[in-house]
Amino acid sequence: MDEFDPRPGVAEQIAPGLRRVLAPNPSAMTWRGTNTYVLGQGQVTVIDPGPDDAAHLAALLQATAGDVVSHIVVTHSHLDHSPLAARLAAQTGAQVWAFGDSHSGRSAVMQGLVDSGYDGGGEGIDLHFAPDRIVSDGDAIDTPAGALRVLHTPGHMGNHICLRWGDAVFSGDLVMGWATSLVSPPDGDISDFLTSCAKLRADGAAVLYPGHGAPVTEPAARIDWLIAHRMERRAQVLAALTTPRDVAGLTAAIYTDVAPALWPIAARNVFAQLIELVGAGLVTAQPALTAGAVFARAP
Repeated sequence: MDEFDPRPGVAEQIAPGLRRVLAPNPSAMTWRGTNTYVLGQGQVTVIDPGPDDAAHLAALLQATAGDVVSHIVVTHSHLDHSPLAARLAAQTGAQVWAFGDSHSGRSAVMQGLVDSGYDGGGEGIDLHFAPDRIVSDGDAIDTPAGALRVLHTPGHMGNHICLRWGDAVFSGDLVMGWATSLVSPPDGDISDFLTSCAKLRADGAAVLYPGHGAPVTEPAARIDWLIAHRMERRAQVLAALTTPRDVAGLTAAIYTDVAPALWPIAARNVFAQLIELVGAGLVTAQPALTAGAVFARAP
């Protein structure tokens, strides 16, 4: 993984008809930064413009100088993927395509948490995101660089989509090679995540171009590992419920190999697992399904 270290702001040809421009936003959540993809030549499509960063906007305009930007497509509206879309659209005249705003695609259980007052969440949400064109699962976005077939893949976020382009898929933050995806309620949903991983695996892409990190050249094996990893965490949560516990107690019991400073992030993953287990009827939440509930194995 350490071999992946492209220079931010430089358009790098990574496949025929495909360039990548790395945004200058490295962090524990984004690793080297957000990958912005430029498809085609002459008339180009930009996927995931990235954070609202003037240097990255300048880099994208330089990378597409002499080209016509025909489409801007956003896989999901976290702050490291979507905010620059509006400024890039204003500069180029292209429309922004996405599944919907930041509340779109939420599962019923997550919407129930929101309605009950829960406003947690891990990564920053782009609350101002408003695409010009709304797409649905199975739609084809016809671009000069070829069709992009839309796969609605909620889990990391409700409005998350993947994009099939020939034998490749732009996988956003659903599947990456360098790390697992954060699944943070109410925008993330473990049940949806597992379903979306299975859906992407069945699609049979030869390579994945993720939102962060290097291309995933063995997608089936990586997706199988991600599903197995989530199921291992699920089993750990069940095993830790020898007695009723809250989210903080479960996190400390499970993440013994993680520094306590990272437990708040881990706790969001634990809560996501608990929500799925409650939905499956394997765990109860008292007095109700909230982040402050006490959880126990179902009788």
